[in-house]
Amino acid sequence: MQYVSTRAGKGSAAAPRSFSEILLEGLAPDGGLYLPIEYPQVTGAELDAWRKLSYADLAFELLKKFATDIPEADLKALAHKTYTAEVYCNARQPEDAPQITPLYPLESVGGKTLILQALSNGPTLAFKDMAMQLLGNLFEYALAKQKAELNIFGATSGDTGSSAEYAMRGKKGIRVFMLSPHQKMSAFQTAQMFSLPDENIYNIAVEGVFDDCQDMVKAASNDLAFKAKQKIGTVNSINWARVVAQVVYYFRGYLSATTSNEQKVSFTVPSGNFGNICAGHIARMMGLPIDKLVVATNENDVLDEFFRTGVYRVRKSAETFHTSSPSMDISKASNFERFIYDLTGRDGDRVRALFGKIDTHGGFDLSGQSGSDGDEFKQVGQFGFESGKSVHTDRLQTIRDVYAKYGVMIDTHTADGVKVAREHAQPGVPMIVLETALAAKFNETIQEALGKDAPRPAGFENIEAQPQRFDVMPVDAEKMKAYIAARTGL
Repeated sequence: MQYVSTRAGKGSAAAPRSFSEILLEGLAPDGGLYLPIEYPQVTGAELDAWRKLSYADLAFELLKKFATDIPEADLKALAHKTYTAEVYCNARQPEDAPQITPLYPLESVGGKTLILQALSNGPTLAFKDMAMQLLGNLFEYALAKQKAELNIFGATSGDTGSSAEYAMRGKKGIRVFMLSPHQKMSAFQTAQMFSLPDENIYNIAVEGVFDDCQDMVKAASNDLAFKAKQKIGTVNSINWARVVAQVVYYFRGYLSATTSNEQKVSFTVPSGNFGNICAGHIARMMGLPIDKLVVATNENDVLDEFFRTGVYRVRKSAETFHTSSPSMDISKASNFERFIYDLTGRDGDRVRALFGKIDTHGGFDLSGQSGSDGDEFKQVGQFGFESGKSVHTDRLQTIRDVYAKYGVMIDTHTADGVKVAREHAQPGVPMIVLETALAAKFNETIQEALGKDAPRPAGFENIEAQPQRFDVMPVDAEKMKAYIAARTGL
């Protein structure tokens, strides 16, 4: 299995690379994102056999299709080290912990079935643990082989940061520098990150929004000399291995919700950076029988606007709303480039030109209307994408309704997903909503919606009272690079 950049055009001199070669990287040297030259295909016989597997064994079967240069015995050991009931111990029902991502049927109305896939059972109570725990083990494995070190530079709107830091704490040869928008995460999210005492963890609160943080990470990745000297890697979903790890739970969700390969399911995914639903797109391209992939946004509706109109219009920092589903307060979706690469027939020259227009024109238009940049939007339907939007009053009502009817407390982002899923569910096709996080991480809005606190797993009772350690910095890529250099000694 070889990988190429989404911006590698016909005349590109860049040679395809292996999984291990791109594992520790973020952006490709040309500023693009890595994708396999072709997606591996899954057969009906494989799906039948996989229905009986544990989550760890399913992860191994999928990983070995993408990481063909890592010995299978090592991959299997890494999967089993990662996906254990001891690590994923926060299931609603203790007996569900071994399933890792259990399904919980919510409702069946008029032939429309809604199912919640629980992804909040990991150590930081968020779906990103599903990939980050594997990434931490893969990093440690690769660095030990190379006798090397890695300085992880990442950005978070709330959940990526804590998932990454919990996955990397104590890992030999790894430091983490994590940017987050100052005072724009929930109190729980902030405390999860800033209260960690580990010396290899550096938290930087940036005086801006998430997109400013993400832009600084990309600036460092695009400074190839700095990236090489400081041994910079990334854990954001621009890292291919993180996306691959998320492909697994689409397969698990499908196999758990169906009894034969003739059946289809749809997924609704709360989306900000397009990383999670990009994994669903890859699963569908591999042959998983997915009917629809529904993008659910909050007030920051850049992706909903594209899937309704064909116009991708990036908002400026001042136009990005601070909402009660803050992990989706994103107006520049990094992983969207991977989908556009497929939408344009894997034309790297075209992708490079389109994403260059974001800097010069603030976006691009594929609607095919007069004056647009192309007409590829008419092909979106063949990829199964639909979209919808949810706002604060919607998520309050959805949290109340789901709790009153089913006794299930959902977080704000999952509420966005449920609201949009109800609008797109079709009779006869189960709609699986991917949970984003445990409700406790957004207790302020749970209090507003229900007038009570969300329950917390053991160990998180008084996390906000813990001492916090972080630095506040302006939106300045050069100052950020100097901050990193001063702490690595390189």
